[in-house]
Amino acid sequence: MGQLREALRIVGTCVGCAVLYGVAHDLVTAHLSVEYFTVAHPPIGTDDPFLLALVWGVLATWWVGVLLGVPLAAAARLGGAPRVAAAELRPAILRLLVVMGVAAAAMMLLAALGTGEGFSLPDPLFQRVPRERHGRLAIAAVGHAVSYFVGFVGGIVLIARTVRVRRRAACAAAADGR
Repeated sequence: MGQLREALRIVGTCVGCAVLYGVAHDLVTAHLSVEYFTVAHPPIGTDDPFLLALVWGVLATWWVGVLLGVPLAAAARLGGAPRVAAAELRPAILRLLVVMGVAAAAMMLLAALGTGEGFSLPDPLFQRVPRERHGRLAIAAVGHAVSYFVGFVGGIVLIARTVRVRRRAACAAAADGR
């Protein structure tokens, strides 16, 4: 039972961190471009940036936390190698979130520098977003795309790193036992 409980802690940590990151990220992008959430996403009945960030921050990220948490828990807990606990993974998960945030912010800054007066969105967004807000929506979209991409790649790296740490620990324990 303790094994399952610790695996659930890992999944829960990933879900919780993903949701907190999602809300924080969406607080920035919803204030930058409310249209990103009201035009480019299904409506949720509000155009308040704070409420949009809360709702979409949860809806768009809880499942990402599950998609990272389940394989990470398997990598950390299954098999005979020394197991890794949720508390040991937390710093690496937080580092991943920081890297995601920095990458998203950097790319949003680059997108802001690259979207001048002549920038326009493709149809059907072109007609649904005020012309002067096209660049803001594009910058928000870039931030989200980069965040998801870095999170996906970083999640794979974190899972592989966890497997490698466990293998090294198993090899060290076997060498000590000889």
